[in-house]
Amino acid sequence: MQLKQSFIIAVILGVGAVACWELYWRSQGVEPYLDDNKDLWANQRARLEDHSKMTVFIGSSRILYDIQLDIWEELTNTEPIMLAVQGASPIPTLKDIVENTDFKGTLMVGITPPLMFSTVYPEAFPMFRAQSKVDYYQDRTYAQRINHKLSVPLQTNLAFIRDGDEEWDTDVDLKTLLRQIHIGDRVGPPHVPFNNFEEIALNRHMKMPEFVAKDTAYANTIKAAWVDMVSGDMPPPDKESTTTAFVDLAKKFTARGGNLILLRCPSSGFFREIEGKGFPRTEYWDQLVEKVGAKAYHYDDYPQFRNLFLPEWSHLATEDAQFFTRELIGIMKEDKAININ
Repeated sequence: MQLKQSFIIAVILGVGAVACWELYWRSQGVEPYLDDNKDLWANQRARLEDHSKMTVFIGSSRILYDIQLDIWEELTNTEPIMLAVQGASPIPTLKDIVENTDFKGTLMVGITPPLMFSTVYPEAFPMFRAQSKVDYYQDRTYAQRINHKLSVPLQTNLAFIRDGDEEWDTDVDLKTLLRQIHIGDRVGPPHVPFNNFEEIALNRHMKMPEFVAKDTAYANTIKAAWVDMVSGDMPPPDKESTTTAFVDLAKKFTARGGNLILLRCPSSGFFREIEGKGFPRTEYWDQLVEKVGAKAYHYDDYPQFRNLFLPEWSHLATEDAQFFTRELIGIMKEDKAININ
């Protein structure tokens, strides 16, 4: 009898503690949201089939943010599958599609020069980021699938629950809070916080939260994090190896009837400057396009894309991403790069 009472008391205290913790963070303005993680990516990869009514997007975070899937599906009458990976090279994902599927529909590749031309070394950050998603999809267990399904209601209803692959400093899960505790003096410059600026759906339809576009101070914290990430000595790009690897895979895809499209999404400010200096268009983008021999679209070739709003220099605000998607579809329709029914 005492054991039963103890159990009931423990449950009441546990529920009460969780409720208080949740209410505290709600009072601080924290809201529940879904995290972009390897499970969301694997679920989309599992949808990949070989039929022409499907468009697959790969690359890094720019194409993830800048292509709005609902608009794409509405205006093209094709099923969009988003397989872009934040901070990653497109090469591992392209290799997976070429070698492990029979897909020969439309494949749009977002080219972010510092990531695309960085390296083909498997353990390097841009390669590992994408390959880890591919490996997880191939090796995931039923227990992991069930765990993800159970986590989604928790993520979308409890502000303090996180299940993401990114380590945002604005997260309030226990792991993040413990990481932010600094005891005593630390050697070196202070940590530059990297704050969350994503809002994603189960189908990986990503858009930038409205408050990021409106809150200049918040956007500036993300800019500061970008500057900190790329400061200091960076390894030189491995243009030859990355181009060779990409072109080889691209040729195999188009040889089996695939419709490959290259896309250079907008960048501004700091990123536009360093990309222009470190990865001159004529030496990188133009040469890649020539060697691949596919349809290619660079934002700087279209006046309507040159002054779009990128709150933190690298990703379009939602309204501008919607405009970008609509305009791009119209351009590709005129160019007969995609079939519009």
